[in-house]
Amino acid sequence: MKNNKKGAIKGKRERYAQKRGGKQDYSRSSEQKKPSAIKAQHAQARKERRDRKPVEYTGKSENSQYIQWFPGHMTRTKRKIEADLKLVDAVAEIIDARVPLASRNPDLDSLIGKKPRVILMNKCDLADPRETKRWTAYFRAQGIRAIELNCKTGSGINNFVGAVRDVLSDKIEAWAAKGMVNRSLRVMVVGIPNVGKSTFINRISKTSKAKTEDRPGVTRGNQWFTLTSGGVSIDLLDTPGVLWPRFDDQSVGEKLAFTGAVKDDVTDTEQLALRLLEFLRSCDLTMFKDRFSLSDEDIADNAAYELLGVIAKKRGMLVSGGEPDTERAAVMILDEFRSAKLGRITLESCNNREEQKSDENA
Repeated sequence: MKNNKKGAIKGKRERYAQKRGGKQDYSRSSEQKKPSAIKAQHAQARKERRDRKPVEYTGKSENSQYIQWFPGHMTRTKRKIEADLKLVDAVAEIIDARVPLASRNPDLDSLIGKKPRVILMNKCDLADPRETKRWTAYFRAQGIRAIELNCKTGSGINNFVGAVRDVLSDKIEAWAAKGMVNRSLRVMVVGIPNVGKSTFINRISKTSKAKTEDRPGVTRGNQWFTLTSGGVSIDLLDTPGVLWPRFDDQSVGEKLAFTGAVKDDVTDTEQLALRLLEFLRSCDLTMFKDRFSLSDEDIADNAAYELLGVIAKKRGMLVSGGEPDTERAAVMILDEFRSAKLGRITLESCNNREEQKSDENA
């Protein structure tokens, strides 16, 4: 029966191949199966990358790519957030400490309005601690309470209840005046995909009911969770991660892709790694150089594509003929950046933001 099934599949393949103009050899490798035009296009792209000169990490680069990812369920999530805001007293917005601005959904400001808000700077263990301090102070200067967190270890998470009480102090006093003592505080947890919302809820509520995975788009429906701390009861409403329909700034999409907030499936991984290398090279990061045994000459004299090839060779990532396996090296560089093996790196400088605001006010 098994052989008959294989024969039937083979027959279908042969009939399909005849319709396409001849018998097809299904034993060839995936690279050989690609049409010659596609192979030529890929070869030309690799040649162009090899020929590029070193550039600084800026908003413009030949390695830039337009990144967009907005699944249909995000539109539904946005509507649900807007509808459920009337059910909560405050909003906890979780952002990625490595990209404090890029990881903030600009649509949330108009949705949340004047609702009390707390910003939770998650993944601070992966970010530059000096920049994290600056960004925390920056948000507080804007009148927004911000606290630093590492949801995986629980560092800083005990400050959450106090922060919620602070932003809701006026409401709590008004409730107490009406005799409504020990009323539960309701807080909606929002943020972009893969920023750590479910991990935060599991850690602070000491449960494992919220789905967590190291990829965006896992949580799809709203869930309520209750926690009690210091006599204070808080009901947390978990919401799916939501991006916005269009990244007006191309670098925002790239930064979100660097950190894993955008699915890798919708990006050119090798091209993304080249953009990350442009940034890392411009920062003169000691840990990055030591990790791959790179000399100053390796970084200064090579374009991003050539530097990727140098790293591939140093890691023994080679294909037939001794050529560097740049695709495999690209995946490795992104993974090591996301796990802070290249150092605790913040992609957005708070000093640059403050200078920009000074220019706008001038």
